[in-house]
Amino acid sequence: MEEVNYIKHLNSVFIQFSKDSRLNPTHISLYMAMFQLWNANHFPKVFYVNRDEVMQLSKVGSKSTYHRCVKQLHHWKYLVYYPSHNPYQGSKIKLLKFGTSTGQVVGHNSTQIETSSGQALVPIYKHIETNKNKNSNKQENFKNSKVEDFENIEKQSSTAPYQDNLKTTKNKNYNEPL
Repeated sequence: MEEVNYIKHLNSVFIQFSKDSRLNPTHISLYMAMFQLWNANHFPKVFYVNRDEVMQLSKVGSKSTYHRCVKQLHHWKYLVYYPSHNPYQGSKIKLLKFGTSTGQVVGHNSTQIETSSGQALVPIYKHIETNKNKNSNKQENFKNSKVEDFENIEKQSSTAPYQDNLKTTKNKNYNEPL
């Protein structure tokens, strides 16, 4: 088997990631976890992965998100995924080589990897609108306030008379004991 150049592969795959608008951080995180396991196994043609281990490495918390993203990475030709359907045996993964002379070449000028011949179908997610002005008003008020304002508010809001038993005021005499 031809050697995999760690740096060239990572550089090439990051170039490919930057060109592919379908990817989100979960896809990249999963790929990087798979790449780390591939590296730990000394770059075999095919290796086995444990879903829980990959989820922990990639910080993916949902099994459905894991399966969706791995299947999409398979479909988009970043890896080949052979699901095991056996709880005692991990799934087989084959990472495609990027940045090698005989494998898929990803460079600045040419790309031999075809993602699709037509328009990619991307699921439409409903975005929840949030009130962005709610927090910005608080930040503006905080920026415009002064330290003296906070000291005045602190003095006014106390219900019990303020006693400085530890003598923490600005006029503390450090020669006196507490």
